Amino acid sequence: MTDMPNWEGFMIPTLKVMSDGIIRHWREFQPLVADQAQLTDEQRKEMLPSGSALKYENRIGWGVSFLTNVGALRRPKRGHYQITDAGKQLIELFPNGAKERDIKALGADPSSPIREYVATTTRKTSESATTAPTEESSMTPTEQVQSGVERIHDEIAVELLTRLQDKDPGFFEQAVVDLLLSMGYGGTTGAGSVTQLTNDGGIDGVIDQDILGLNRVYIQAKRYQDGNTVGRPDLQAFVGALSGKADSGVFITTSRFSDGARTYAENVPTRIILIDGKRLTSLMIRYGVGVQVKETYKVVEIDEDFFA
Repeated sequence: MTDMPNWEGFMIPTLKVMSDGIIRHWREFQPLVADQAQLTDEQRKEMLPSGSALKYENRIGWGVSFLTNVGALRRPKRGHYQITDAGKQLIELFPNGAKERDIKALGADPSSPIREYVATTTRKTSESATTAPTEESSMTPTEQVQSGVERIHDEIAVELLTRLQDKDPGFFEQAVVDLLLSMGYGGTTGAGSVTQLTNDGGIDGVIDQDILGLNRVYIQAKRYQDGNTVGRPDLQAFVGALSGKADSGVFITTSRFSDGARTYAENVPTRIILIDGKRLTSLMIRYGVGVQVKETYKVVEIDEDFFA
């Protein structure tokens, strides 16, 4: 699959879509820009690392913001844009695409209709033409922030697994109960507990969904090292332990499940939710179990209501 254009690569396609002079809402012209840029179906579905928005829409948004700042687009009303004479000139000058530095150079010319763009920070995409392009330079600032957070989470996930594997089984069983409670299982009046370490019948934890314990979530927790895979026999033993107690359960491990185990879980009448080490650490980070917030950053945007 070809790489998606960076935010600069969407500027000229945006201007071409808007070249007819029609005022359009940004939600209306973004799919048209995707068509102009000949994005594939896969590229149109790509999300930001956070999963909060489509990547191509975010990149178009940054391009539109830059074009508006330099006067190539105007915003006649909230969320609506229209091309200017300066924008039409950019299409003529750079029919095959323009870089941020190219447009900024025009802004430095007093005779150019392009306004000078002055930013408080220098983007990596503004570096000299001799600088080799990098993956980071193709990202919008939002993507760079979210990608950085994702890398931090990846590193924390590895350490979380190591810490869990180094602890005793009782600690791990309590950790998974704490996680499910943090995810909302147990409701506001329910409770969760670890079963006795012996004679638990293959069940390591129980969460009461209601105060009377009429609805319960049964848990099996396997604190395995990476090379020790959870196989079908482990799941069969868990299903046997649930017999007569419940028709569903959650099986959590620090390692992974074999293909045979996953096939068994998909076909057995008892509903078994499988959570492997990768998903476990992702959930722990998401719900704040075993981790704490170190720093918080605020990302702001223009308050359109203030300027309405």
